[in-house]
Amino acid sequence: MLLDAASMYFRAYYGVPESITAPDGTPVNAVRGFTDMVSRLVAEHRPARLVACLDLDWRPAFRVDALPSYKAHRIAGSEPGGKGPDTAPAGIPEEVPDTLAPQVPIILEVLEAAGIATGGAEGCEADDVIGTLAHQEATDAVVGVSGDRDLMQIVRDEPTPVRLLYVGRGLAKAEYLGPVEVAEKYGVPVARAGEAYAEMAMLRGDPSDGLPGVPGVGAKTAATLVGRFGSWAELLAAVDDQSDTRLGNTRTKLSKAADYLAVVEPVVRVRQDAEIQFSRPDILPSAPADPEALAALAERWGLSSSVDRLTAALKG
Repeated sequence: MLLDAASMYFRAYYGVPESITAPDGTPVNAVRGFTDMVSRLVAEHRPARLVACLDLDWRPAFRVDALPSYKAHRIAGSEPGGKGPDTAPAGIPEEVPDTLAPQVPIILEVLEAAGIATGGAEGCEADDVIGTLAHQEATDAVVGVSGDRDLMQIVRDEPTPVRLLYVGRGLAKAEYLGPVEVAEKYGVPVARAGEAYAEMAMLRGDPSDGLPGVPGVGAKTAATLVGRFGSWAELLAAVDDQSDTRLGNTRTKLSKAADYLAVVEPVVRVRQDAEIQFSRPDILPSAPADPEALAALAERWGLSSSVDRLTAALKG
């Protein structure tokens, strides 16, 4: 099981009231919510291996170089008078709520004390870590957990099943998605649903990521186009081939967006070759926890009930 840690703790932060505080008054709502989510996931899915995947770079240079608007609107000061979408460089910290930022180190301490491995790759997002680990897995079924729709592109049946537990609406309303479900949900070909979802997203765009898409091409049109081709390269070749009739009346729109189409693929595709560093050499959930460290964290931050649930879940 691969956890998109940042996606989960952001959702925990907004899903649990800030009135949840430590004895010294420090908000720990994200810590509490995140820890409870991990406990429930472990208890319900009993993963053979577990990694909390980290954003070591939430806005990597290779994506910004290709498409400067990528996530630029999330930068502090990106409103008028600040860094705009076309000028904001990589390496600027993401705008994070003041009461969330101090909770992230606590979350990492809880994971370490519980014996849960973390994994990250320099210059890459958590999506790339998840994409790489899923791609490389040749033995066990994989479940990625995220509230990020971009990760629908990792689903597959072969050589080992990869599924996405999509928690965009919270864990209680989580969707368990494989190729069949993604194909039904978005109208893309089931045989290559993951790849096709990414291609649909390139055409449709995604304002939440600063991805403009092709003007005039919505989700349904994008899915129809993707279904007519066997790969992104084949679709791009058709844009240049005036004799190819599969583009229909969208040819003009796609031709006008040729510069965008030429650079967007590495922005949207999650990497499968990230150089991942783990916090511990083995990534088994049964890695020994540190009861004393957990007890100290529970007392300092008022996390006794959450830590108890996590400890029970890990013991199985």
